[in-house]
Amino acid sequence: MMNVYGYKAFFFLMKTSRSILSITLFATVTLSCDPELSPPKTIVDDRVEQMHGVPIPDPYHWLEDRTSTETQDWINQQNQYAEQVVGNSPVRTQIEERLKELNEIAISPSPREAGDYHYFSLRLPGKDLPVIYRKKLQENEKADSSPIDPFGEFETVLDPHGLSLENTTRFSIIDFNKEGNLMLYSVRDGGEDEIRIRTRNVLTSTDLPDSMPRSLYGSVFFSHDQKGVYYVKRSRTIGPRVMYHELGTEIFEDQLIFGENCVPEQFINVKEVNDGRHLLFTVQHGWAKSEVHFMHMAGDKAVSTIVDDIEARFYTSFIDGELFMRTDYSADKNRLLAVDLENPGRSNWREVIPEKKHVMESFLKIEDKFYVTYLNNGSNEIKVFDEQGDSVGEISVPSFHRASIKAKGEKKAQLTVESFLTPSTTYSIDLASGERSLWSRREVNWSPDNYVVEQVWRKSKDGTSLPMWIVRHKDHKLNGKNPTWLSGYGGFYVARKPGFSATVALWLELGGVYAVATLRGGNEYGESWHKAGMLLDKQNVFDDFISAAELLIDQGYTNSDRLLIQGGSNGGLLVGAALTQRPELFRAVLCGFPDVDILRFPWYMKSNNAPALLEYGDSRIPEHFQAIREYSPYQNVVSDTDYPAVMLTTGNLDSRVPPSAALKMTARLQASTTSGYPVILRYHEKAGHAAGRGLSFNRRIVDTAMELTFAVQELGVRINKDRTN
Repeated sequence: MMNVYGYKAFFFLMKTSRSILSITLFATVTLSCDPELSPPKTIVDDRVEQMHGVPIPDPYHWLEDRTSTETQDWINQQNQYAEQVVGNSPVRTQIEERLKELNEIAISPSPREAGDYHYFSLRLPGKDLPVIYRKKLQENEKADSSPIDPFGEFETVLDPHGLSLENTTRFSIIDFNKEGNLMLYSVRDGGEDEIRIRTRNVLTSTDLPDSMPRSLYGSVFFSHDQKGVYYVKRSRTIGPRVMYHELGTEIFEDQLIFGENCVPEQFINVKEVNDGRHLLFTVQHGWAKSEVHFMHMAGDKAVSTIVDDIEARFYTSFIDGELFMRTDYSADKNRLLAVDLENPGRSNWREVIPEKKHVMESFLKIEDKFYVTYLNNGSNEIKVFDEQGDSVGEISVPSFHRASIKAKGEKKAQLTVESFLTPSTTYSIDLASGERSLWSRREVNWSPDNYVVEQVWRKSKDGTSLPMWIVRHKDHKLNGKNPTWLSGYGGFYVARKPGFSATVALWLELGGVYAVATLRGGNEYGESWHKAGMLLDKQNVFDDFISAAELLIDQGYTNSDRLLIQGGSNGGLLVGAALTQRPELFRAVLCGFPDVDILRFPWYMKSNNAPALLEYGDSRIPEHFQAIREYSPYQNVVSDTDYPAVMLTTGNLDSRVPPSAALKMTARLQASTTSGYPVILRYHEKAGHAAGRGLSFNRRIVDTAMELTFAVQELGVRINKDRTN
């Protein structure tokens, strides 16, 4: 029988004038073993699969049938057990209340102008879901002329509240036709990637028969001539296809436009450019290669290829009659090329901005200038270039911030910045004078004054130098006793940049240290950095993460009994691999919607993201199998091992990462651990990867509070008013 830890403390709860949680303990937190609590019993199967001649035991394979009565009963028992372990306590209630306070804010939405209105989605305080609203434009008013007051008077266009039992149905704006009388919008059930697409006449408030069934979709937009809709329909069995639907016809009559030979491991993006004279197609092979093609809409609609034979990514933008491509072709950190669609041969490509010291993350052209956003050690900076590619200035961005810029009228732009300590703030910039003024700010009842952000460096197992963000109270002593939350991602060419999180803000209030490890597999230092953390080199990512944990301990931020690791999706794979490779290094783990059974990933046909095989590797390939076998977390759980406390989270509607893998991982850890620390599963029927897990606002607060309470309990956090504002 597994013993789990309960917690007893006498405390006094009070709130400061800023309603910030303050808990003063009158006694130390005490641990008590409760022999009455043990995880549900789980059937053990003797199933053994043969992969490339190697026997692979899969004792919990039966949990992959999530519709069976046995699996449903097991899930219900696991949810009950998780609630028993975390328990209902005044601390959990206070955490939930504070989380709601930090998140229950009204954010000025970004409107889209269509016809005589601007349209936007907005979740108002007290509501569970965003609602699609519109506001009539005044004479000579543009949709971006001033921020929208979230408490203003609007007309409701579509309200999803009450359409599902737990408010898990969502509407999202996709596109408007040029005239502004038709709107494409999506309907999503919970957190699944699949959506339904509907066409609505916004002047008569009626849906047209031109709807598209539940499926995976990519690009969707009205044609330039307003007669139809182009869309990418994705499939896990045959791959993506570009289709055209003529308004007023049946969906089965839709035409195949492009992609007949594409496979499930590919994405397609399509744009209509040059006033409808061309369709531009980008075929993405995972996250390391792409092709670019275009179709002449006149004549026989021939498809011309710009590039399909280079191992590089090409991100396209069509501006002022010319195609621009941001690419790592002969430029590890990216450069900007220009292509004339009338002469698209490679010998005619023109380099606009060459590769620089830092990674070119994005670019924008405003009139005769290019505004290029770079990644410098994980933070953003924005440089300005003329049309010849010469540097002519920069847009100042605070240190340790992420930043984005967009055009907003003649010689004007909007700059949005955000950091670990400051929510997003948007400024209007006069590009001629450089003057900036506040446009909008996300107002949160939280002060950053007592906290600091550091960036420290460490070396990974193979000697590679990597940075790590550390956010903490300015008075923290490096005595090795601070409860510390370490997070990371490490994959899919994604950078972990500074960003504000209400959950992290509360963790800091509770006296915790928050750390984010920069890992290979992301895009912080270019394509070579990305490739050093994928396929046969995926183990580098886990070594990088472990080195971050070791630094936090070696430099006195914390110790292994006060260290929690957290990750979701690919980050769930990260913490799953870390806890199976170095279980003694961590005290607790939050593992959300995780890829933890990479060996069987190709066979989860209803709930996997097939292009991820080009990032993780494909176990059907012998060479990949050998590498994956070494790190796939589920297969590397070892019996009679002292594992840390683990909380796994997943949902039945996760159609991007197989939820069954989390069920199997839970069962195997519960059967194998000898530490006495709990392994629990939080499972929701409607949760998934998309739409912020696909749950209502209030349910998200409840779930996040449960995760934080688990972290507080397992790390023995002594909550002290000296760690609040």
